[in-house]
Order: sequence, then structure tokens, then C-alpha cells
Amino acid sequence: MNDSSTTTIQGLGERADRADVFSSVTVSDDGGRLVCAARGPESDAEYRIERTDAGWTIGLVTPDRWLSESIEAELVHTGDSMEELLEEELIDLGIDPDPIRIEHFRSDDLLYTFQTTVPDVTPEETVATWLLAFEATFRVLGDMSGEDED
Repeated sequence: MNDSSTTTIQGLGERADRADVFSSVTVSDDGGRLVCAARGPESDAEYRIERTDAGWTIGLVTPDRWLSESIEAELVHTGDSMEELLEEELIDLGIDPDPIRIEHFRSDDLLYTFQTTVPDVTPEETVATWLLAFEATFRVLGDMSGEDED
């Protein structure tokens, strides 16, 4: 990891912390990953940003299969797509994105993952905005809010 990547991760962490929408914000020991604990769900869930060869990956990960399925079920019920919802959030935050692709899979480390990639050339402020849009998109889906549907 080069120094500019680490500085950018730290800068993203500072921006995420100032947004005050996460339970906690930490940078991994090696400085290569930003981890923001989701505020709301009863299960563990965290938003992550890291630089890869493809660009910046932004994702929501959880070990809880039922939390992942609750998000999927809500999307099926409403007929919305994750991509459309994220695009709306980004537009509300002043970004007109290129077509968005969100992957949903179970990772090698057995985490249910929703993930998108932002080009590596994207400025730090824009990557931070993508993180906040990603959080706003998923905060209201399924059991992410932690609220009962009584």
C-alpha cells in the first residue's frame, strides 16, 4: 500500500466520521481498508471501502444471512433495484453517475456482500459521497434500520 492510498483512506475515514451516520469508523491496521459499522441493525453489518486494481470498492458486508435476505426480500417486494436506489441517492448528493453495477454474493470469508466499484481516478470527496449514498440506500432496506414493523 503506498502512502497516498493510506492518506486517502484516512481522509475518507475523517469524512465518514464527520457524517455521523455510522456507529464507528476505523481504518485497518495496514491502512488499506476503511470500516464503518452500520448504525441500526441488530446484527453485525459494516460498510467497507478499499482500493483494488479495479478502483475503489464500496460494500456492505454482514455475516448474517437473514439480514442479507431481508434486504433482498424488500427489493423483491417493492420492485426496486439496488442500482436505481443508489443512483437516486447519488443524484440527490450532486453526482450524476455512469451506469451502476452492484454485486451481491457470499465472499470467501463467508460474508454476505453488496458491493460496487468506483473508478480509481475518482477524487476523495466523490468516493466519500459514494460511501454516504451507499449507506443511505441500504439504511432503509430490510432489517438494516433495526426497527420492528409492528
